[in-house]
Amino acid sequence: MKSSTLSVGEVAERFGLATHVLRHWESVGLLEPARAGGRRRYDDNDLHRIAIILRSKEAGLSLDGIREMFGKPSERESILKRHKEELERRIAAAQASLTIVDCALGCEHDDFTRCAHFREAVARARPAPPSRLSRAVRASR
Repeated sequence: MKSSTLSVGEVAERFGLATHVLRHWESVGLLEPARAGGRRRYDDNDLHRIAIILRSKEAGLSLDGIREMFGKPSERESILKRHKEELERRIAAAQASLTIVDCALGCEHDDFTRCAHFREAVARARPAPPSRLSRAVRASR
């Protein structure tokens, strides 16, 4: 039994994307939909790959990083480990920012920047200098 396929417009609508996004992802090597009558036809495997691309982008991977992840299984683990470390750094920075915002909301002073509790929170949340790894990850983007 032949599985059904979808047109570029149907796939774009299903994922809430513009059709040119899918065409771009194809041009950079992320997708390879089949062709029928000169038109792109997306099957279930393509739909799963699109979902992975979207989730990876939400997690902060660049299109180049996603292509690398799809590309060489031998390099996948190191790519994902580097990305995991970067995500952990960004999560820690976001948590520190959230702590500062919560502290500012809890200050009883008219000027929260003069609140001793707030100043302590800011001092604790000062970012550490970037590691060589995180600089290398940023430079690769």
